[in-house]
Amino acid sequence: MADSTAAPRNWPTQAIPAAYLTPGTGSFADFLRRAEPQLLPGNGVAVGHLAGANPSLHAAPAVDFPHGTTVVALTTADGVVMAGDRRATQGNVIAQRDIEKVFVADSHSVVGIAGAAGLAVELVRMFRLELEHYEKIEGVRLSLDGKANRLASMIRGNLGAALQGMAVVPIFAGVDLNVPEPAKSGRIYSYDVTGGRYEEHDYYGIGSGSIFAKSALKKRFRPGLAPDEAVRTAIEALYDAADDDTATGGPDLTRKIFPVIVSVNAVGATRWSDDAVGQIAEQVIAGRMENPGG
Repeated sequence: MADSTAAPRNWPTQAIPAAYLTPGTGSFADFLRRAEPQLLPGNGVAVGHLAGANPSLHAAPAVDFPHGTTVVALTTADGVVMAGDRRATQGNVIAQRDIEKVFVADSHSVVGIAGAAGLAVELVRMFRLELEHYEKIEGVRLSLDGKANRLASMIRGNLGAALQGMAVVPIFAGVDLNVPEPAKSGRIYSYDVTGGRYEEHDYYGIGSGSIFAKSALKKRFRPGLAPDEAVRTAIEALYDAADDDTATGGPDLTRKIFPVIVSVNAVGATRWSDDAVGQIAEQVIAGRMENPGG
């Protein structure tokens, strides 16, 4: 029989890497950068070797990766709405018809992605974990500006992959709970591949179809849109983008595949159901049957 009076076992803490025992900041990405850098998005694959190229040369890879487009965001009477189409392309082929490009980041923010789909999805997962980790460690939530800055830092960390053709360009939006007027609380942030962060006003779009989507929003947007009006405006913009951009997919009534829509206000972030989005998409398509130009 074991001696119940024996001293408790001393676990071999010296076997644990020092990075796991060293107090750090509230950033999970910084912790991974020190402890397990290979787990960061874009650090697990040597793209240059995959492409048969010299990794020291910043040339685009010779292989095609699935890319996702198009995402739009616009402010509303009480916050913001973000919408993304569902198509991913790989060269001239439709790689996926129902990919999701818009995600709830936390209770009061939303993030959308364009670019190399696999890396973009991993970046979003890491960003959501980053926000959750910070809140657990620090005991408070990041401000909306703080969240936008954290995302910019993570994009900057992907610069090496971006220079080899695997760029990720997100769009971030949410409500600033410190602004007392709901109509002015919605904020939209765009980024470039170097991690540059820019605040946009009223509306914005990313992806290959964004030039067409933003042209549609330019004509249809007006300040103080109700959430359902903003959703219809976003779907109209995606429809116009899909009409001219082969990499953007419009509402698919045959397969019941509709844009992903997330609205955010002071109460929280809400993903719209496929049924609710489908009803509005059917109205948009019915209107285009009568007036194809919108």
